[in-house]
Amino acid sequence: MEKESIHRRRWLILGVLVVCLLVVILDNTILNVALKTIQADLGATQSQMEWAINSYTLVFAGLMFSAGVLGDRYGRRRFLIVGMIVFGLASVASAFAETPGQLITTRALMGIGAALVQPQTLSVITNVFDPSERGKAIGIWASFSGIGIAIGPVTGGLLLEHFWWGSVFLVNVPFVLVGVVAIALVVPESKDPSPGRIDPFGVLLSIAGLSLLVYGIIHGGETTEWGSPAVLVPIVGGIALVGLFVFVEARSSHPSLDVSLFKNAAFSAGAVSIGLVFFAMQGATFFLAYFWQAVRDYSPLEAGLLVVPVAVGIGLAAPRSAAMAQRFGTRVVVAFGMTLVGLALGAYSFVGRDTPIWAIEIIVFALGFGMGNTMAPATEAVMSAVPREKAGAGSAVNNTVRMVGGALGVAIMGSLLSASYRSHLGDAVDVLPPAARDDAGESIGGALEAAGRLAASAPSSAGDALALVEAAKDAFVDAMHLTAAGSAVVAWLGAIVAILFLPKRRRVVAGSALPGPTSGASAAGSGTAVEDENSTVRTETAAGDSERSAPDAAVAGSEPTADSAEDPADDRDDTAGLAGEAKVRGGTPGSVA
Repeated sequence: MEKESIHRRRWLILGVLVVCLLVVILDNTILNVALKTIQADLGATQSQMEWAINSYTLVFAGLMFSAGVLGDRYGRRRFLIVGMIVFGLASVASAFAETPGQLITTRALMGIGAALVQPQTLSVITNVFDPSERGKAIGIWASFSGIGIAIGPVTGGLLLEHFWWGSVFLVNVPFVLVGVVAIALVVPESKDPSPGRIDPFGVLLSIAGLSLLVYGIIHGGETTEWGSPAVLVPIVGGIALVGLFVFVEARSSHPSLDVSLFKNAAFSAGAVSIGLVFFAMQGATFFLAYFWQAVRDYSPLEAGLLVVPVAVGIGLAAPRSAAMAQRFGTRVVVAFGMTLVGLALGAYSFVGRDTPIWAIEIIVFALGFGMGNTMAPATEAVMSAVPREKAGAGSAVNNTVRMVGGALGVAIMGSLLSASYRSHLGDAVDVLPPAARDDAGESIGGALEAAGRLAASAPSSAGDALALVEAAKDAFVDAMHLTAAGSAVVAWLGAIVAILFLPKRRRVVAGSALPGPTSGASAAGSGTAVEDENSTVRTETAAGDSERSAPDAAVAGSEPTADSAEDPADDRDDTAGLAGEAKVRGGTPGSVA
């Protein structure tokens, strides 16, 4: 695809990528609503249903980095198409699963498809959009990423009210079909034109290390026995393998990931900010779902609708965050977003059983607005530090950190919630038969079920059952307050990281025009140089990198990148970097804006 054609169709390309992203993200949140229905129909245990979710997360997180790296080498569009097809076929298989084991297996296959898709969406954006527009494009990408998380429960609730539980998987199929056709017709192929030798040992190390680490985190969250060998061994082993991966990559002549990027303050701080905001957010949504349904007695659909303000807040903030970062600086915008997330989470510490819904919805909106101001600028900080030809690896790091942060948030904050709940519930479970007390003491769901059985089996015990319900709800709210406070502290820690390490104000250098067609097949424009305060500019060119002072860069412009893009109907390699991509090296050695 000629350069000017890519430039003209860049927003259409973004629309196709957003559809791919939504398919992957929506499914997992839709499934959460259907768990009880699926459990009853398949006769599954609680542990089996947990692994129906965790098998997807484990495979997704374990393969995402490798998928991003391999997409850089073999073609991002190719991986998008393959991933969507795998995801669609696995969705059909999941819809017609007849046993818990089958469902766990098909969900793992869906995780493979998702891992192939998600990192490519962001890396294609990096190659299609010029730096002057990339922040806005990433903002839109991030907004739909957050919106997908919020609208999933609503979609799931609507489907379950009208169809059987398999519909939560089959709903993916039409989007997959449309997505595959649109990718083939609209999205340009792009890949690293000089990938060098493949690094199979590094790829295998990343898969093994991340899989072990995420498994240990998930298992720790399930059992809350963080000191047991079953939890510590995979966590420590995973960390050791990831450490070995970094050691090997730093000494390899053909690394899968240039680990020296982590010396770059913008890259590292952006990744940490993303991890911390998803740690806090996922930890919060874990208790919020129970609060709506178990404490406030709302249906799954009603509970899903009550989370919509999160999507509204993200949708309003994320697309505008690029302009805000350009005006006030990435560090200020991300720190503001993280601070607002912390304030919203901290506000849950004051939410009670009778707090008006409108007041809670304001908090929910503030949480989304804060996330919208964090996700996009932090992601742009990560991606702007990575050469376009290695965008898949950068995207994979961004998404892997996000996934691991979210898993840690659910596991650690979930454990804190459970421990606090048990402590506050105390001896209220003594009204139950001894065999039923452990389950009631583990979760509010277990307590409500046990109370229902007690009232049904002995009508004279209805008063005791009601007392247990009230005690369980009070204990959960008290536990939620502590968990919310912990999540708020994590968010504020992210704000501190942003202030200390993210780049200052960025601006488009005067005289560097947005690329566009001039005549024939050539792209016009001198390129866009983006500079930070007291900065030098590193311009990526086909011949290599060069460093110039910001004034020199403003005059000279920049050259096209070396990454390649080609028309779906044209075998000719073409550059996907429509104009020069200027990367900014700030005043601190190694920092890139």
